[in-house]
Amino acid sequence: MISSFIRDSGVTQGSILERREAMAAGSIGAVAPPGVTTESATLGGRPAEWLVPTGADGAPVARDAAVLYFHGGGYCMGSLDSHRDLVGRIALASGVPVVSLDYRMAPEHPFPAAIDDALAAYTELLEMGIGADRLGVAGDSAGGGLTVATLLSIRDTGLPIPAAAVCLSPWVDLTQTSPSCRDESLSDPVLRTADLDLLAAAYLASTEPTNPLASPLFADDFTGMPPTRIEAGEDEPLLDDAASLAGRIGAAGAVVDLVIWPEMVHVFQVFPGESVPEAAESVTGIGDFLSTHLLMDRRAKSGMN
Repeated sequence: MISSFIRDSGVTQGSILERREAMAAGSIGAVAPPGVTTESATLGGRPAEWLVPTGADGAPVARDAAVLYFHGGGYCMGSLDSHRDLVGRIALASGVPVVSLDYRMAPEHPFPAAIDDALAAYTELLEMGIGADRLGVAGDSAGGGLTVATLLSIRDTGLPIPAAAVCLSPWVDLTQTSPSCRDESLSDPVLRTADLDLLAAAYLASTEPTNPLASPLFADDFTGMPPTRIEAGEDEPLLDDAASLAGRIGAAGAVVDLVIWPEMVHVFQVFPGESVPEAAESVTGIGDFLSTHLLMDRRAKSGMN
């Protein structure tokens, strides 16, 4: 199912522009899942979209907690449309409003434009009055790498650290030199090392791939990271990125959950749970993780009643 869908979509063929157009064409008419309301917004000077789950009373839940989400696509593709369903399912599973950011992309806007946009968006969420203890940051693929780079930037600029982070198949080493990136036996139809090389060149422009905000795995210091959930598929080139990132964060003293899904591919969570049951199971786990760390006071009150 996944292989045929990817083959027919055209997102792994041609130039970056052609791949971007193919992804956009496949996202036309994408809607949020039932039980989630959407609202266009601006955040950090960039277009954004709130996906807010409805509560037991049928009304949207309060925005006193939020998850800032960065879509994948190699820093060159992807959009609010392409990830609306996945982000909406995460909102439903967690019971937390999620705001998806349309950060600037390469090659038109290479590094560090995406990080500048991400940090500005996080800063504005704080200025809106949402406490860091009720904020999460999440993303998939390049958006997973952007999540880690944003966390490092938040820490280094002295802003309060969010309560949780989620990285799905994070791309945190743009050198593509890990064993899994060079393992030709891996059977991932979604992502190939050649694709990563193409996208990295566009994003980096003249920046060295070992710059720690482009490739966070090269950061010297991971202290101060929040509780982090990292997931990856067993058959994808970024398997080692995920495992190495988990090791670095854990060694720095943070709580980290690493989940490797057998026989799964790159960001399999984007596929419908009806077709890929593991996607539904993963999103449920992500939702539980986020609600545990962002809604602890609400859960405590519920337990008292």
